[in-house]
Amino acid sequence: MKRVAEQVRALHRLEPANNDHIAALRVAISVAVPSMLLMAAGRTDLMIYAVFGALTGMYGRSEPHQLRLRHQGQGALVLLSGVAVGTALSLYHLHSWWLVAVEAILAGVGSVYSDRVRLKPNGPFFGILALGFCASVPLAVPWYTAMLIAAGSSVFSILVGFSGWIRRRAWQPGAVRGVPRRSAARRRELLIHAARYVLAVGAAGTVGVLSGTGHPHWAMAAAAVPLAGADLPSSVRRGVHRIVGTFVGLVVTAVVILPAPWTLTGLYLSHQGPAHQAVVLALLVILFQFTTELFMTRHYGLAMVSFTPVILLIAQLAFPADPQVLILERAVETLVGALTGILVVVGVRRAGSRTWAGLFGSPRLSRLPRRSRH
Repeated sequence: MKRVAEQVRALHRLEPANNDHIAALRVAISVAVPSMLLMAAGRTDLMIYAVFGALTGMYGRSEPHQLRLRHQGQGALVLLSGVAVGTALSLYHLHSWWLVAVEAILAGVGSVYSDRVRLKPNGPFFGILALGFCASVPLAVPWYTAMLIAAGSSVFSILVGFSGWIRRRAWQPGAVRGVPRRSAARRRELLIHAARYVLAVGAAGTVGVLSGTGHPHWAMAAAAVPLAGADLPSSVRRGVHRIVGTFVGLVVTAVVILPAPWTLTGLYLSHQGPAHQAVVLALLVILFQFTTELFMTRHYGLAMVSFTPVILLIAQLAFPADPQVLILERAVETLVGALTGILVVVGVRRAGSRTWAGLFGSPRLSRLPRRSRH
């Protein structure tokens, strides 16, 4: 019972701060500058590509500058690959089962790559999220323009991440990122973990397509979340955080976009022109991205409260839909996807976690430094 109580407490424990405001500010700047350039050009509908490129700034947040530079380059590869594949699917109008098959395969490939280079945040989540979103949005510009926006935003975020070196000149000669040696056991572990991604993402996408909601990519992205946990207990916690954080985030989103007297839209936005409305939503995206990164390593559920509006607002800017339908479908797909991911984590165990006792873990595991679990 002590272990059960420890895991319950871990669900709402807020980890100690570690200069999170600095990392959050870097990501917010990375999102804000390209977004404001698009606002000035009257193309807030293209913010989706700028935001996914700017998420490069989430990687290597606490590393020395030269290691962060390498880490963010590896993260950019995952993100831009997702944007490129998603844009190609949108260009050729390949949706539904095509999207499920391609995203499941790319989730497996991204898992192997992410595990090999030890990406932090763990796994290919942001890459497959970018893939699904870009595939679901009709191209309003040539494909190369979308890619240039994403790539330019990514490069800018890398420059922002490296800019501190100008002030500190903190360079550590010989510093390297810790990557485990390759071995037969290590390759087997990578392949099993990749297979879990393929299974979880593919199964969630299948349910999403059969349900007919029109957003199977949300279920697939949610299914990938629990698999990024360092062990079985943390994986289940991430799934629970994803569900609860998303549901609370949907309430926040509803307060912004629902056409009701008590919402921002009803009180203010409905009285403004479309261009002004788009600018307000774009500014909210920047604000919510800052708070997302502020809590990303301290409490995943709280981070999802902010990240959910980010995703839905850029979706509305890119391709407006009925807000009520959008919020409902997001809730359903997240629930389906996260539960699917948890089932795969529990059913297909990693080595050393074959018993049900592994679900409750050891109290010592929940007190590991945040850096090892991010």
